Amino acid sequence: MAGMATTAAAPRTSAGLDPRTSAAAPRTPAGREARTSAGPDLASSLVRTMHLLQDVHGEVSRPLGLTPQQAHLICVLLSGPTGMTDLSHILGIERSSLTSMVDRLERRSLVARTTHPTDRRACRIELTPTGETLANECHARVVARIDDLTSTLPPATRRTLTTTLQSILNQA
Repeated sequence: MAGMATTAAAPRTSAGLDPRTSAAAPRTPAGREARTSAGPDLASSLVRTMHLLQDVHGEVSRPLGLTPQQAHLICVLLSGPTGMTDLSHILGIERSSLTSMVDRLERRSLVARTTHPTDRRACRIELTPTGETLANECHARVVARIDDLTSTLPPATRRTLTTTLQSILNQA
């Protein structure tokens, strides 16, 4: 109605998702973000952070000619040659999907299959020199983007967040 002031709410998709984070924040019946007595729900905040980081990974990987999943795979391989079963578990995908992904990356000379040192039937996947360069570039760009996102946090908050996240990761 004319003359009535309106307040702009955070943009939402038809499914109630915030397009900036691709995650639905839990809402109270009044439409406000759900909070515990200590603030926003930890699990929901972590899920929203995961979605944000997946978006960052996508933003970084596409200009490098990689899908986010391919970027994840080559970044995992920065730690060294890894067997297909382990990669399947790390990436959370079926072996058949992993095989197709490795085939595509192998055709681009980014990864190579090598013989497993103790099991002749198995192979390990390793980065080629070109793949290692691309993986390092991808990793550096993701880290730079995360540094941008967290640059306004005070140093003490950054240290606390780092320690807390490391504790969660160590329990996984």
